[in-house]
Parts: sequence; structure tokens; C-alpha cells
Amino acid sequence: MFRQFFSTDSPYKKQARFVAIAWTLLILVGCFAPAKAFPEVDVPFADKWVHFIMFGGFTFFWLCSNPSLEPIHLFRIFLVSVLFGASIELLQGLLSFLGRSMEFMDAVADAVGGLIGVGIFYFLAILFKKKQIP
Repeated sequence: MFRQFFSTDSPYKKQARFVAIAWTLLILVGCFAPAKAFPEVDVPFADKWVHFIMFGGFTFFWLCSNPSLEPIHLFRIFLVSVLFGASIELLQGLLSFLGRSMEFMDAVADAVGGLIGVGIFYFLAILFKKKQIP
């Protein structure tokens, strides 16, 4: 069943697209909610881990919604992830009334998460492709 998520003729494209859209909206809500809406956490780099996971999921879910191992497709989704993360950081800097700030390292965490999301998708797609019975 899981191998079908990574196939170009996946019957789960619509469901994956729904998850990708929902995840994208979750990112937007989380990133633009007022800072005081979140509790203080005493975990080193917790904010960076959250960004890493959010954008890893972003690229992974969008790749599942339109699965392809074409390098240009993988790069496009990664680029969209990087631009999306950078745009969010820029807007956080401009919308100071939210109590948020623009942080370069958050954008770096977004990009690294996006790259890892692409890598996980690629690895799983190759793994499940090899397990297919000819």
C-alpha cells in the first residue's frame, strides 16, 4: 500500500494533496499566531526544530501529492519550500504587532527541513520501487 504513495499513478494523490494543503495552512496559522499564544519552552533550539519539522513535512506532503523522482520536480518543490519559509520570515519581520521577529536561522531551519523532506521522499520512493514485484 505505501509504495503507491510514491508512484506517479498513485490513487492517493487527492488525499495527499488535502494533507499538503492542511499542513500548509497549519504552518501559516502557527507562524502568524501572536507570539504570546505559545508557551515558553526551555528546550535548546526548540523553535528551530519546529521549523525543521514543519518544512520537512511541507516538502514531503507536497511531493506525495504529485509523486515524481524527476530531479527538476524535486528541486521545484524544494525551491517553493525555501521561498515559502523566507516569505514567512519576511512577513513576521514586517508584522511586528504579532510579537514575532524575522530570524535568518529560522529560514535556514526551514530550508534544511525542506531538503530533508525531499531526501526522505526520494529515499522512500526508491526503497518501495525496489520492493515492487516485476
